[in-house]
Amino acid sequence: MRPLLFIVLATFGTFSLYAMWQVGYFGIWQAGMASVGAWQVLLDLIVMSFIALGFIVRDARRTGRTVWPFAVLTVAAGSFGPLLYLLLKPSGRAASNAPSAASA
Repeated sequence: MRPLLFIVLATFGTFSLYAMWQVGYFGIWQAGMASVGAWQVLLDLIVMSFIALGFIVRDARRTGRTVWPFAVLTVAAGSFGPLLYLLLKPSGRAASNAPSAASA
């Protein structure tokens, strides 16, 4: 799973840097507000970011991890927070305590 997360993070990060180089951070937000369709996509991404943040907070409390860096990154940069949280998740005991799919 980690190699896939790393590939997604590296690829998306590279594209995001390119997009910010082209239009800037606020330019990305402006594009997300350019039409009703763009608003729908932007709001959907915001909703999903906060849902992911809820899972991160719950998991961090359960495993004793610090949550605030990932929360700030999620609010500021969307999926980078959850991607890094998953990529940096310690292996071993904390990972083995994850609930099974049946209990979710």
